[in-house]
Amino acid sequence: MRSHLCGEVNETLAGQTVTLCGWVDRRRDLGGLIFLGLRDLAGIVQVVIEPESDAFAGAERLRNEYCVRLKGTVRMRPESQWNEDMATGKVELVADEVELLNASAPLPLMMTEEDGEEVRLRYRYLDLRRPRMQHNMRIRAKLNQAIHKHLDGNGFYEFETPILTKATPEGARDYLVPSRVHAGQFYALPQSPQLFKQLLMMAGMDRYYQIARCFRDEDLRADRQPEFTQLDMELSFVEEPDVQAAAEGLVRAVFQDVLDVELPQPFPRMTWHDAMEEFGSDKPDLRYPMRLHSVDEHVSHLEFKVFSGPANEDGQRVAALRVPGGAQFSRKQIDEYTKFIARYGARGLAWIKVNDVEAGIEGLQSPVAKFLDDKAWRGIAAQTGVQSGDILLFGAGDWLQVSTFMGHLLVRCGEDLELAVEGWAPLWVTDFPMFEWDEESGRHMAMHHPFTAPQSDSPEDLVNNPGQALSKGYDIVLNGAEIGGGSIRIHNPEMQAAVFKLLGIGDEEAQAKFGFLLEALKYGCPPHGGIAFGLDRVAALMAGEPSIRDVIAFPKTTTAQCPLTDAPSPISDSQLDELHIGVKTKPE
Repeated sequence: MRSHLCGEVNETLAGQTVTLCGWVDRRRDLGGLIFLGLRDLAGIVQVVIEPESDAFAGAERLRNEYCVRLKGTVRMRPESQWNEDMATGKVELVADEVELLNASAPLPLMMTEEDGEEVRLRYRYLDLRRPRMQHNMRIRAKLNQAIHKHLDGNGFYEFETPILTKATPEGARDYLVPSRVHAGQFYALPQSPQLFKQLLMMAGMDRYYQIARCFRDEDLRADRQPEFTQLDMELSFVEEPDVQAAAEGLVRAVFQDVLDVELPQPFPRMTWHDAMEEFGSDKPDLRYPMRLHSVDEHVSHLEFKVFSGPANEDGQRVAALRVPGGAQFSRKQIDEYTKFIARYGARGLAWIKVNDVEAGIEGLQSPVAKFLDDKAWRGIAAQTGVQSGDILLFGAGDWLQVSTFMGHLLVRCGEDLELAVEGWAPLWVTDFPMFEWDEESGRHMAMHHPFTAPQSDSPEDLVNNPGQALSKGYDIVLNGAEIGGGSIRIHNPEMQAAVFKLLGIGDEEAQAKFGFLLEALKYGCPPHGGIAFGLDRVAALMAGEPSIRDVIAFPKTTTAQCPLTDAPSPISDSQLDELHIGVKTKPE
């Protein structure tokens, strides 16, 4: 039906006859002339219909989003009318044939950035026509293509794993599917292919990958989806550097193919402890030129107990954040920051504006300056590198809690002052704690998942000192977002049993949930490890989108609903009967 795409029409086609298909993006009637913007997936081209043309009468009936077929001659625009921002900006199509393929009803949305998300998702097929969304979807398609190209060329094999599987909770609730033929029993949709990819390594498949759909029925946050896509990789006979090298090579190749961006080689590395110490986050954004500084040694002698108390206690810290140019903050802004970090458990925020660093304590403006002495201030100033015009923000208390809320504050200040350096900042975070203690349940929880191998080779050492145990886990971070996480896996049944025990999973429960895995570990399981990438998040970063919903063709809302199809929705009593289940409704 067409000879070219709209975005392909440029000066090389001047004087040629072309046929285009697409949608009317805009229409202007200047009395004697009709101008159209014709849009398809490749771009927009300007179309002119002259009054003496046989096509003029047909063009008068066209409106926005009408689907049309146009035929005409490409001609150069006057140089004064060139649009350098468009690939088609130097030419226009003089149409002499207009064929209406399908009219459009009045639009229920404006097809602009002013449309709200609810209406955009309700009419997603229209929203996806917009150039921004077309660009995002192409980025996503190119990402998948680049993944296949690189992994297929590097000895990986693509295998599919089951969608209907056994409920094996990994930290979030499963989506359950009732079985019609096995009354009262249920399948679960996979939260990840984790166990199956380990079984593939036990089966000798050596290098596996899969672009997999995964499902988690968890409490939703702004940038989470109940169904999502991840790239899973698993390799046999490897240690941490081997998996990291394979994953890093993939990320570098994908960014080169999709965005023509060359990422640094090798990616820098940082331990989890150092990341929390310096950035207050296990996914540091290295684009911000700020760090947290533990100033305990400089304030431990002070009579100011807010500082000296935590400075002299194990497991606590006094952290200082230097914000370049932050002395401009008003008291109202500082109060807003205090409220902001209170969400993360902070009891308050101490601050020092440095008006004149050369004047020592006399050059400071702060409610806490009177509690400092020259020794303390000289130490703090030297360690933080503070300059005139900066502000120092302080948090004090439990090490992890202080690190966390000061890390959030670091990012917030960096965003407000637009301090991020342009570009891409990848990072490996390694040496994660094996476990984290959950106060509510009174037991250890796996920092990654229960199949992650500890750095200890002895199950006895692990059981005797779980709080200090480090794992063979690693995350890959990009511009402050965790895009992938993985580990070396446990490959012997004794260690796996020890980890289950520490997680409060008894022998009977372990057998019921993971018996097939424990059985497989007995038959010469090779050392193996892998990583999984959140492709929605990677695509969003590549497209420059703050939300993964804008790189997913048909996403759910933050309440896990689909406005387009009105899912989830009730089902009939006859369907329920066939599945041998009943529905318990909430009281009015």
